[in-house]
Amino acid sequence: TNDDRSGRHIQNSKSDSIHELEPRSEKEQGAKSADDEQPKREPAPIKNFPVGMVLRACPDIAMYGPGGTVGNWRDLMSAAVVVRSMLGVSPSAYQEACEVMGPENAATAIACILERGGHINSAGGYLRDLTRKAARGEFSLGPMLMALLRANGGSMARTG
Repeated sequence: TNDDRSGRHIQNSKSDSIHELEPRSEKEQGAKSADDEQPKREPAPIKNFPVGMVLRACPDIAMYGPGGTVGNWRDLMSAAVVVRSMLGVSPSAYQEACEVMGPENAATAIACILERGGHINSAGGYLRDLTRKAARGEFSLGPMLMALLRANGGSMARTG
């Protein structure tokens, strides 16, 4: 009878989690991702330098920090957003740099670009080039910071 069949076919439509309705990944769907076909070499993360060293190498960025000073990474990153706009670097170029280099290093790169402003024709193009090199593991902020420290009369003992 119909009553017997419907009694056996009761479903609980109440779900504990919305995620039960969707597969957790493409692999569960049987899709083959590009990562499966070709292993991707992850470049080593770019080393963060002390904020004090960045400020000695790039003193010009400090005036763009909250209250005209930079005392920590948060201040430097805030200053970098102001300077990014001032230099004409697109939000997408800066966002990509943050994703590839990390936000502290992207802010440091902007500080370096500001410091070398007279020598760089296109700040946005330069940042995109640095970002591409960083993505390939071919870029380090160290040499750029050291050159700016020397140019600004600062000294930093070499370690490592």
